[in-house]
Amino acid sequence: MKTIALEFVPPNVEDGSSKAVEEAHKVTEHCREVGMEGRIKHIMIPGMIEEESDRPVEMKPKMDPLDVWKSIRSELPDTQGLCTQVTAFMSQQQLTERFQSLMDAGMDGIIFVGVPRTMADGEGSGVAPTDALDIFKQTVPNRGVILIPTREGEQGRFNFKCNQGATFGMTQLLYSDAIVHFLKQFAQETDHRPEILLSFGYVPQAEKRIKLIEWLIQDPGNETVKKEQEFVARLAETPFQQKKQELVDLYKRVLDGVHDLGFPLSIHFEAPYGFVKPAFETFSEMLEHWAPDRDQ
Repeated sequence: MKTIALEFVPPNVEDGSSKAVEEAHKVTEHCREVGMEGRIKHIMIPGMIEEESDRPVEMKPKMDPLDVWKSIRSELPDTQGLCTQVTAFMSQQQLTERFQSLMDAGMDGIIFVGVPRTMADGEGSGVAPTDALDIFKQTVPNRGVILIPTREGEQGRFNFKCNQGATFGMTQLLYSDAIVHFLKQFAQETDHRPEILLSFGYVPQAEKRIKLIEWLIQDPGNETVKKEQEFVARLAETPFQQKKQELVDLYKRVLDGVHDLGFPLSIHFEAPYGFVKPAFETFSEMLEHWAPDRDQ
């Protein structure tokens, strides 16, 4: 795909499609303001399911990604769609119908995800994501998985997903350059070269109070993740110009480290607290260093 993707969190059901359209207008406006007009080529819409009760932001029922995509597609005419799909609670027949609906609506790729952290791998009455990767090879051309470079055992886990038919991996939010070591090792040990969507997220001041990002990347007992959480906490208290510089510096370290390893690269931007201009200013400056649409 070699794309720049933007995460678009579904609005609450109670707010309806008009809220989705309003958010799409914000994307267009901020892109124009920071010189990113026409650069975002994919909108990544996560399928939101209820997780742990300790989530810092209350989880109200969210719009279905398919409904969101249908609502905003005409507002963002030069983009294609990506979405995540939890497979573990749906039968093969239900997933067949679901994926066909997504493909018919113009979705360009689907990221197969597993059960929430409160459940163990393999739980759920439906199809495990690793099985779905194999079953739906003919239905879904771009089949993605989540890649968490700081997670214990992730090398083997990611290799198995590639064996099963994954064509790309979308990383968890990156707040260290752990992905560099991960992909160097992966390149040495396997012949798989899936596309990698490198995820970078803005950290607003609100993180100091709410700690949503800290919660999203949590992995108790993991020293690398603890350092990432400390980095995020410090950024939340840092003035904008310094914060932007530190996030851009991280982006440079990651891209310089993985660029020549043989993996097709894409960029995935997230603004976990909503679309605000400082986030887009930061993303725009990141793309000045390297961007998939200008890579020669």
